[in-house]
Amino acid sequence: MSQYSLDVLRQRYVVEKRPLETSVEQILRADGRAGARAILAAIDKRRFENRSEGQRLRKMLRFETSLWESGHHAVAGVDEAGMSPLAGPVSAGAVILKPGTRIVGIDDSKKLDAAAREELAKEIKEKAVSWSVAFVEVEEIDAINIYWAGIQAMQRAVQGLGLTPQHLLIDAKRLKQIDIPQQAIIKGDAKSASIAAASILAKVERDTVMRAVDVRHPGYGFADHKGYPVPAHYEALARLGACAAHRRSFGPVRKALGLPPLPPWPSASERSVG
Repeated sequence: MSQYSLDVLRQRYVVEKRPLETSVEQILRADGRAGARAILAAIDKRRFENRSEGQRLRKMLRFETSLWESGHHAVAGVDEAGMSPLAGPVSAGAVILKPGTRIVGIDDSKKLDAAAREELAKEIKEKAVSWSVAFVEVEEIDAINIYWAGIQAMQRAVQGLGLTPQHLLIDAKRLKQIDIPQQAIIKGDAKSASIAAASILAKVERDTVMRAVDVRHPGYGFADHKGYPVPAHYEALARLGACAAHRRSFGPVRKALGLPPLPPWPSASERSVG
């Protein structure tokens, strides 16, 4: 096998990542040159990574697979984004994946960089049976508090789906106002592919909104920090005061406005009484 042939094989099987035919692999393994060994090492590494990712994805789909096998084909993952920012809406996503759907790289949105989230969001939207993203605006957050705003956003996302789910998988919460069988999974965005998909869509769509908020309210850096409580945001808040996008029920915003702290919100049990 000539050096030219090795270059062709490297392009085809390492760069383009085409499947390696058994006959070609046998020739490469019989070739003692460093170039052939390097090609095989790259292919072996990719195979190992593919097996590892396959195992990770099977684990991420274990809740869905169990439900799919029991006849529940419309399983929706639900998650929210933007609970801790000092400004902007809270968002939530709901995603129904077709049984057997495999999306390489899907994970908790917080573990992914912005570019990876954007690419995965496109694939999720293409492959999902149905998906929905909903928002609860700042005025509503201030009226009902951020916990209930997150619940409200998730309920709206589920209600926005194109078909009614048979089962919900939710990140750490229950939606008592929705009469659908559901399971609350602690750290569900790292354990369930459907919840991870919902978290990615919720994050990507909210980030888009915050870039628009940055145009309307320049100087705070919303396009960069998306309203989260980071030093640059605190500095802008102290320098410029609060704008219409800020959550006035949040302590740092109230402090910037010279407002007193709010009394504790009623607990879930207190709210459900009367």
